[in-house]
Amino acid sequence: MRMMMKARMDTQISNQVTKGGAMPDSLKSAIERLKPEAAYFTPEGGRSMILVFDMQDSSQLPSIADPFFQEMGAEVTFEPVMNLDDLQKGLAALK
Repeated sequence: MRMMMKARMDTQISNQVTKGGAMPDSLKSAIERLKPEAAYFTPEGGRSMILVFDMQDSSQLPSIADPFFQEMGAEVTFEPVMNLDDLQKGLAALK
């Protein structure tokens, strides 16, 4: 299932991670692990990251979110999302 994950990082903790030089490795690790189809970075509420990726099973939630909790003190949310093809397929099923 296509999921959108938003990780809003704690400013003080992410400042320490950035100053310590670990931010690039943390982000690279997340990208390599999740292989997102899209990745966005925004200053919304501080340092935030939005990833859109395929989640095979809900049991993956802890292993995906926990590094952000531990390394960045992040607030993490997940939301199922669709692209246009998914929406059209879903609407066709209504007929």
